[in-house]
Amino acid sequence: MRLLIHSAKQVVAITDQDVTCLPGRSMNSVVVLENTNGGVAVAVDDEGKIAAVGSTQYVRELWKYDDFDEVIDATGKCVLPGFVDAHTHPVWAGDRLDEFAMKLAGASYLEIHNAGGGIFHTVDKTVRCSSEELYQSLKDRLLKMLQAGTTTAECKTGYGLETDAELRLLQVLQRAKQQLPIEISITYCGAHAIPNCRGKTPEEATEIIVRDQIPQIQILMNEKLLPVENIDVFCEKGAFDTEQSRRILQAGKEIGLRINLHGDELNPMQSAEMAAELNATAVSHLEKVSTKGIEVMAMSGTVAILLPTTAYIMRLKPPPVRQLIEAGVSVALGSDFNPNAHCLAMPTVMNLACVTYGMNMPEALVAATLNAAASLGRGRTHGAIQKGRVGDLVVIKAEKWEHIIYQLGCHHHLIEFVVKYGKIVYSSTN
Repeated sequence: MRLLIHSAKQVVAITDQDVTCLPGRSMNSVVVLENTNGGVAVAVDDEGKIAAVGSTQYVRELWKYDDFDEVIDATGKCVLPGFVDAHTHPVWAGDRLDEFAMKLAGASYLEIHNAGGGIFHTVDKTVRCSSEELYQSLKDRLLKMLQAGTTTAECKTGYGLETDAELRLLQVLQRAKQQLPIEISITYCGAHAIPNCRGKTPEEATEIIVRDQIPQIQILMNEKLLPVENIDVFCEKGAFDTEQSRRILQAGKEIGLRINLHGDELNPMQSAEMAAELNATAVSHLEKVSTKGIEVMAMSGTVAILLPTTAYIMRLKPPPVRQLIEAGVSVALGSDFNPNAHCLAMPTVMNLACVTYGMNMPEALVAATLNAAASLGRGRTHGAIQKGRVGDLVVIKAEKWEHIIYQLGCHHHLIEFVVKYGKIVYSSTN
């Protein structure tokens, strides 16, 4: 056996049902295990899967302490599932500090973008950077995410745009996936913006993606050289329109990629409707989603990934979170870590979701665990503490789990252990 955590004050299982997500109002509560006689224990087997969850006395009857490679005494502490960050852009060079000052002075995202800043500024810095430099900065960011409790993260490309540059970013992400203790779901996002070199039109950029980039990715996937899982498009005015986005996403779907797109963020693009038609796994942002879009997302089971850091930084009107939940949509959360929204910590994201989006704490936790896992095709295996699921766990120094959300910016003082597949990958005491 790999790991025993015993005597916990609380173990937040999230659910005791055999489900892959918690849609709508079912997000409103989480299953919390407590036992006043010796606390609660979690045992993880040699394959990194949870073998038992129950009272410490019950688990002690199944195994002795000596049966485990590592033992954590969680007396007076809480155990939660490892957080799943459903939306990140972690591989890039440079920063956008000057643009932060511009935003504070009143400049909009699209004004900066159309002036050659934003994504284009980061693309220019990124393509000039070596693969080793990109990997080292990516490694630093992902390990900081891990220390903040994130055990699985979706990671996009998108700061290359041209074919060779995008393939290089995918290779950098693949190296991180192979070498780092955090689990990565790789997303190809070559349609993040229209390349501003050689005067390409959106239609020309779409053709290059569909006829060049995606076929090259398919070859590398078939040869087991790139483990790409998802395809993303920035469906927005000034980028790719709805029909161009549809073509790109459909082409990705045809080579086996899950659809997971940016939609209805700055303008109403009917992205949600298009995503539901394509049976997309998830759509992110949704500040401008329509009522019809919400209805069809609920019917298709498409997950809504909400990004409160971006809405906060850009001073956007929040998405209609209550309407999404009341309609029965599964809501997930992501940090949207990128040069525009420099946040690596899901506890901060959950706090912002509660304060700025009106979510309650159980909803925010479900959105950062089980539903985020569902947005990455991992709803059956990740995001909850149940027998047979992966042993991805966070141990916090508090007697009530809500402290991880309540104590804004204090997660580094709260998180004592982060566990991935039953192995301790971060300890605050080391």
